[in-house]
Amino acid sequence: MIRVLRPRQRPTWQIVAPALLLLCAFAVPGGLIMAGQGEPAFNRIDTTWQAYSFSLHAPFWDAVNVVLNWAGYTGALVSHLVLAAALLIWQRPRAAAFSALAGLSALGLTQLAKALVGRDRPQGAKVLSDTGSYPSGHVSATTAFLVVMALLIGQQWAKVVAVLGILAMMVSRTYLSAHWLSDVLGGACLAAGVVLLLWWPFCDICIQENEIAGRTTIWRARALQRQQEAGQQE
Repeated sequence: MIRVLRPRQRPTWQIVAPALLLLCAFAVPGGLIMAGQGEPAFNRIDTTWQAYSFSLHAPFWDAVNVVLNWAGYTGALVSHLVLAAALLIWQRPRAAAFSALAGLSALGLTQLAKALVGRDRPQGAKVLSDTGSYPSGHVSATTAFLVVMALLIGQQWAKVVAVLGILAMMVSRTYLSAHWLSDVLGGACLAAGVVLLLWWPFCDICIQENEIAGRTTIWRARALQRQQEAGQQE
């Protein structure tokens, strides 16, 4: 009997308004970076945070962040595929489509923004990275997956886990000198905004689908129980 992934219905404004605010929070810094040719007004905040990140370096944290470096991008994309496959198995094809579309949209828009903004990465990165610093692809991929999970599960603990996971990846990317602070903030805002906008048309469908799939699963479980009881009586 499957009793997981119980999305909750929300008023439209509670989904769309935060999504638009998050996308604005991503777009404005990106525009300032482009206008300032790599030296935005918040550059001092970025450099100050980067200097602080250097002071945290230690062998233990180096090892932890090597793991997060893999988990934040490759791991997040693989997790999206696994989640989509699991939802299909659990008879939730529309929720699977939402999960896959959210991951692909966040990935595509992040790569497009990297090319358009063209910001240089910090010096002395501890990991290999592609071109384009704004926004962070690792943070974007991690945020997309965790926000999708939080929306589908619909429980407070899932939201807490999502926030903690996103913060951990943001700190990791600056710790590894792969991104500026504004890069990781931009990646989180972009992915969260995109996922919420996609959740708007999918929300009611996923809730109805989940209820139908849940009833089907319960019926099969009860039917199996009746068969087993009949076999024992014989």
